[in-house]
Amino acid sequence: MSAAARDPRPLTGEPLALDLLNTRWIREGAVQDLLTDTDGLAVWLDSAGLGGGHTPDPATLRHVLQARDALKRAVDGSLREGAAAVDTVLAHGRIRASLTADGPRVLPEFADPSWGPAWLAARNYLELLATAPDRIRSCAHESCVLHFFDTSRNGTRRWCSMAACGNRAKASRHYARSKNA
Repeated sequence: MSAAARDPRPLTGEPLALDLLNTRWIREGAVQDLLTDTDGLAVWLDSAGLGGGHTPDPATLRHVLQARDALKRAVDGSLREGAAAVDTVLAHGRIRASLTADGPRVLPEFADPSWGPAWLAARNYLELLATAPDRIRSCAHESCVLHFFDTSRNGTRRWCSMAACGNRAKASRHYARSKNA
């Protein structure tokens, strides 16, 4: 069974930092968390394309959870609130630049490989901030905790999924209008 088939999350395929945040979601009013154990970590690693090079062990899970909490503070709070926590994760790795026969290359390096996935997610957040910080969004539906990177041409995407949250919001507005009429 593929990682995508095992991944129960309603939104996948976002940039790594936001995909990590989306390992916590709400289903039928209850918070769900993919990262409650190393089996869930294995699903996330596979889904994120990190399964081959990273072991889903307790240390990696601990570090990924630390990164998720740091990213949540930065994305849902403020950069001022989250910067130190994200920097703590980033302190466990670095980029090594090199020149190969194929051209320039950058490779992440970690003193402790169990920090790899956490560091890559934190690093991806820096890349998103450098690219288009105003396109890092939380779903506009009041009962959704998912995040996405708005790639729409005009930058007006509001929902994690138009089919799910967008449709629920439209149905709620329609119900309110018809009830008042």
